[in-house]
Amino acid sequence: MSVAFRRSSLPAGLVLRAGLASLALTLVAAAALWWFWIHWAPARDRYPIQGVAISSDQGTIDWRTVRTRGVDFAYIRATTGGARRDPAFAANWAQAREAGLRYGAELYYDPCKKAIDQGTLFMTTVPRDNAALPPAIRLDFPRGCGLHPGRDSILSELNTLINLVEAQSGKPVLLHVSKAFDDAYDIGGGINRTLWLDGNFFPPDYAARPWVLWRASNARRVDGIEGPVEWNVVAP
Repeated sequence: MSVAFRRSSLPAGLVLRAGLASLALTLVAAAALWWFWIHWAPARDRYPIQGVAISSDQGTIDWRTVRTRGVDFAYIRATTGGARRDPAFAANWAQAREAGLRYGAELYYDPCKKAIDQGTLFMTTVPRDNAALPPAIRLDFPRGCGLHPGRDSILSELNTLINLVEAQSGKPVLLHVSKAFDDAYDIGGGINRTLWLDGNFFPPDYAARPWVLWRASNARRVDGIEGPVEWNVVAP
């Protein structure tokens, strides 16, 4: 003989306690997952050099505190497209240097704008500095630009931009390429420059050549920086 054990036959108090216990466990698990998400970084014994990429989106940064939290370097957004200087660039650049961090400038490329205009804006924003890291060019599809030029056009414009930036800095650029942009244009197979690739938690496996810099998290929290920040590691 089988006995049907129906939920409605349980005492109301027991049902309530069971529900509250289940809710509590769910909340604890969610909190633990959130804590892990915002504090995780790749192991230092494998990736000893780690740092951040920031812009004015992070507000005012306490760079001296950041320096004590395992941050070895910082890439600082300088310009976006051909018309926007990051309003916090000059302050972040000077303060990162004063705090003793390695520092470099990043240009966010806009395929809807002419390369010469973007290069000119970058060159007039970022000071010549022999101590700086090689400049980086971020390649992704920005919001508001529906134009998707052909690969030959993109590679031609990027080569123009790279030549301008390298002439000013005296150093080969890094190409910070999103998966979507590389899928569309095979940047790794078309331009022979150091690659900086994306992959939350897992090392990236796209692009035609190995990466040298990996954006391992876009949600890490670091004392001295408001809100989430991009966390990056250098290949061993």
